[in-house]
Amino acid sequence: MQVVSSLPELRQARARLHEPVGLVPTMGYLHEGHLSLVRAARADCASIVVSIFVNPTQFGPNEDLAAYPRDLSRDLALLDREGVDLVWTPDQDVMYPPGYQTWVSVDNLTARLEGQERPGHFRGVTTVVTKLFNAVQPDRAYFGQKDAQQALVIRRMVSDLNFPLEVVILPILREPDGLAMSSRNSYLNPVERQAATVLKRALDAAQAIFSAGERDAHRLCQVVMQVVKAEPLAALQYVSCADAETLEELQGLVAERTLLSMAVFVGKTRLIDNLILEP
Repeated sequence: MQVVSSLPELRQARARLHEPVGLVPTMGYLHEGHLSLVRAARADCASIVVSIFVNPTQFGPNEDLAAYPRDLSRDLALLDREGVDLVWTPDQDVMYPPGYQTWVSVDNLTARLEGQERPGHFRGVTTVVTKLFNAVQPDRAYFGQKDAQQALVIRRMVSDLNFPLEVVILPILREPDGLAMSSRNSYLNPVERQAATVLKRALDAAQAIFSAGERDAHRLCQVVMQVVKAEPLAALQYVSCADAETLEELQGLVAERTLLSMAVFVGKTRLIDNLILEP
């Protein structure tokens, strides 16, 4: 496994890789969710590139950039065991050199949900992902369904900007008790960690009434709210029942394919989770 940090080193190493090349973009502090993306890339591609970069432009002024967990040596050991070919670990000056002033934005899909609660977040995501795509030139790029809105936004960006690559979205990977895997789970103390299972329990409750025939969007959201509010350590930021392609909030009966999503604070830790509802 080769590890490089500069852009010239990356380009030289990339030129030697066998095609097709799969890219797994990460912010590090890897868990099994990330590794599942690496394994999917290994199944599809001759070569795998993983990027590790904690992107400052997708964090808001009061968010957890400074505290975001980092452990590069551990990450590299995990990726080496998975047979990754190339790891790119650029620093901030490589990605955003002095005087940087160019941004990539996707409009309508970013106006609600995470975009509404975290202004500027998606501009940072789409800009850094564009830079990763341009630098690595992958044939396929792998993302997780846990960040459902991000996945839609990146797919739209790739389509709109004619990137010659396939965006592959893989299912949420969960802990045995149902909590969606996330680097931010490391912030939770043991009591909060137990309380955090409320997200999956709320989604399960909505899935249960949906499977029993409930199709009213308000009722589905209401069930999620009721379950979350019953957990004293949880504070619901939003719950949404939206069209799974456009993210338009649904009123009345749900569409054929619906994204039920939420953001919840457990203590000071903000967690997100989602579920696709379809007949």
